[in-house]
Amino acid sequence: MSDRSEALPEVARFLREYPPFDALDAGTVERVAASADVEFHRAGEMIFAQSDEPVEQLRVVRSGAVELVHDGRVLDLMGPGELFGHASMLSGLPPGFEARAAEDTLCYSIEADIASEALAKPAGVRYMARSLLEASAELAGVATERQPDPAHQPVGSLIRSSPLICGPQTLIREAAAMMTTEGASAVVVPIGDGTVGIVTDRDLRSRALATGLGADAAIAEVMSAPAYTCEAGRLGGDLLLEMLDRGFRHFPVRSATGEILGVVEDLDIVAGQTRSSFFLRQRIGGAETVEELVGIAGELRPFLIAMDDARVEASTFMSVYSVVIDALTRRLVELAVRSAGPQPAEFAWLALGSQGRREMPPSADIDSAIVWFGEGEDGVVRPWLHAIGETVVAALQRCGLRADEHGASASNIVFVRSIESWQHAARSWISDPTQEKALILTSVLVDSRPAWGVHMGTPVTDTFKLAQQRSQLLRLLARFALSQHPPTGFLRGLVVEHGGEHRGRLDLKHGGVIPIVDLARWAGMAAGVTSASTLDRLRAAGADGALSESDVHTLQDAYQLITELRLVHQVAQLRAGEEPDDHVDPATLSSLMRTQLKDAFRAIASIQRSVAAELHVGVR
Repeated sequence: MSDRSEALPEVARFLREYPPFDALDAGTVERVAASADVEFHRAGEMIFAQSDEPVEQLRVVRSGAVELVHDGRVLDLMGPGELFGHASMLSGLPPGFEARAAEDTLCYSIEADIASEALAKPAGVRYMARSLLEASAELAGVATERQPDPAHQPVGSLIRSSPLICGPQTLIREAAAMMTTEGASAVVVPIGDGTVGIVTDRDLRSRALATGLGADAAIAEVMSAPAYTCEAGRLGGDLLLEMLDRGFRHFPVRSATGEILGVVEDLDIVAGQTRSSFFLRQRIGGAETVEELVGIAGELRPFLIAMDDARVEASTFMSVYSVVIDALTRRLVELAVRSAGPQPAEFAWLALGSQGRREMPPSADIDSAIVWFGEGEDGVVRPWLHAIGETVVAALQRCGLRADEHGASASNIVFVRSIESWQHAARSWISDPTQEKALILTSVLVDSRPAWGVHMGTPVTDTFKLAQQRSQLLRLLARFALSQHPPTGFLRGLVVEHGGEHRGRLDLKHGGVIPIVDLARWAGMAAGVTSASTLDRLRAAGADGALSESDVHTLQDAYQLITELRLVHQVAQLRAGEEPDDHVDPATLSSLMRTQLKDAFRAIASIQRSVAAELHVGVR
């Protein structure tokens, strides 16, 4: 439970005793204190779960203690003045650990916007940097399961964009406009003999605006020169320590031949790829027009390429991309509602398919639906919400995101219903799964997740928990899951397409990803799990016995192998300016990768046959 009954001066006084607040200016600390809720948690109470939604606030322990727990193992104990939850808040991903009160505990809960402002200050960055470099081995081990540790990556892989370069005689106003247009916080200035200067946004404020230097002065008058540079192969942690020692926040990065590859900021090392996703989502949330969002969406492809450059693991890559598309969708819904006039009912926008599972690759289209709650005339509410759906889907298409070609879209009035209508339809499909499209629609809706609006848990997918007791539905879902076969042939060959525009190529989606996703969905529902990721469903199925632990591990390994290859293929297409797809030429793969793929496909096919035999269902 929480309130704001504690006096503001007392909150600020407490925060100033602990880092990073002890080094922040009084105004920032007071804003943090003003936004803080006071939470009380009894001993043993869970504050947030390991597999919950992303944490939306920073918490500071006021009194008591908080345990950070991963898979039942206590990783760390947080005492008064210590922060937790900020990594999930910045990344937009679920936390990799559970937080629970080790004893009766008071916490300050600080809103994300205010907390991020504090953490972006130099003192906040230093605090996060020291925390990163001094983290315990146990906690660092958990972090590396989710994404690479930027402190142990070469700084060249942390560069998020090409360098912004201008000559020393460029006018300050021109350089500032370039930085604003490109979203850059620094510009590099070549000054001869391979030496460069640098001008940061802070330099523009402190050396130009604060001193009254005119905007028509040359950029050379406010630059730092010569600028310290580093080589691309240097480890992030080493560079971060030098940044902290020298008091610099930006370092131009050189290639082995001396070329400037880009500029790395301290926060790039502290937060890696999640920082760019956080600030991209912040900009999306602050956009006031669809045109502005279309412009921001133009950064999605460079953002995906930057995540690949940072060697982000496949499941994290797809999760982060899904989180960004969630943010874009939410803002488009908000703008559409603002323009549509009085809202006739509370509603939620449902993300379906790979977005609903947080497994979006660059090639994904957008599956969506709308559910409304409470009283309201169907003849009034449904047309109003359908118009919202059409508006948002059209705007998403302007942002470069395709709607589902099979009609699973909020722009299709069939996918705009009241909660009672959705629940009635779900119960009907459960009771009689032989109805036309019942299995397909069940598979679509069980993946749904509220991305905007009234978040009453997962009211549509919760209905499908009844499926655990419906043997006929589960048998038919199993048969449906077994209908897509991996592309294996006789003599361990790979089956490629024999005609059309993808002749001679291997379909990784239909041949590899979908068979595993469908198996996981069926097995997860048999275990009582509805809305969840593919890997979470497989884990639940193994724990429940719907699949053997051996089969679960095999499917997990196969899924990770195929999704990694899928992302490598699609990001290469993005770099080449092509539209991403799922069709890979086997001749371009190494002999080792071809062998691994063949083994993975054969293992999936073997598990399909085993499930079919156990359930006595035919494999179509």
